[in-house]
Amino acid sequence: MKSMSTDSSSFSAYELASPSGTGRAKSRSIGSDSSTGQRDVTIVVLLLTIIALSCLLVYKSVDKPLQEMLPQWKTNLYSQNQTSLKTIQQTKPVSELERVLMNAAMEDNTVIITALNYAWTAPNSTFDLFLESFQTGLGTKKLLKHVIAVCLDSKAYDRCLQVHSHCYLINATDSDELSGKKLFMSPGYLKLIWRRMDLLKEVLSFGYNFLFTDADILWLRDPFPRFFPEIDFQISCDLYNGKPSDKNNHINSGFTYVKANNKTRIFYEYWCNSSERFPNRHDQDVFNSIKNEPFVLELGITMRF
Repeated sequence: MKSMSTDSSSFSAYELASPSGTGRAKSRSIGSDSSTGQRDVTIVVLLLTIIALSCLLVYKSVDKPLQEMLPQWKTNLYSQNQTSLKTIQQTKPVSELERVLMNAAMEDNTVIITALNYAWTAPNSTFDLFLESFQTGLGTKKLLKHVIAVCLDSKAYDRCLQVHSHCYLINATDSDELSGKKLFMSPGYLKLIWRRMDLLKEVLSFGYNFLFTDADILWLRDPFPRFFPEIDFQISCDLYNGKPSDKNNHINSGFTYVKANNKTRIFYEYWCNSSERFPNRHDQDVFNSIKNEPFVLELGITMRF
């Protein structure tokens, strides 16, 4: 209001000092009182309108998030710094795997994953028992909707779709070669193992935590309350010495809980790539070979067994 009054005074002073003639300019200024008054009224109305709109804008902003009130360039900067789980869930899927992950994920972006070929999914076989255990276990029924069955061949995928909601077929030209029974440590068995590892690495890259479970494990209780909440990597053991942080425990990768973060993503990348340094060995053997390497130690990934 003060600045606008100053402008109005300056305008009147300019007319009084008009070079057109002193008396004539003065006469025109005196004769235009009514028009000046109308101008003042218009200015006041405009000011009141601006103030009213500003108040309305502030009122409306109460229920809007900050990014809706910022200019577009500031909104972009604000959005780039947000890493909430809600943002991940609202992202449009760019692949079939991401679509399945989004549909199956818990509120904290955790999924339960098992891997199958047709030998495990035939009617009245292991997969049926696996699904039934969720229905009958203590506090496990609610977890079934978060289970993703990763199918290693098209026959397993077709069967999975008949009995479960979340099925994913690994996109591989040799997938049908993986459908039969595989003897332990045979070339086909190793191919299954490392195909599964590549898939888990990809799940982490999408920002999802996972609990991987072999399909021959029966879910009789909810395991999540028993996990260490701040640990990056937790894995079951074939031989446990009673010390959860001791890397000398003999691991079994058939039950593994992993939090998605930079450390676990890098570790899984390193783990999978290390299979080339240790050919003809499965994931557990390679893990034992790399777990105390300088790269892994410097990575700082926390582990419990």
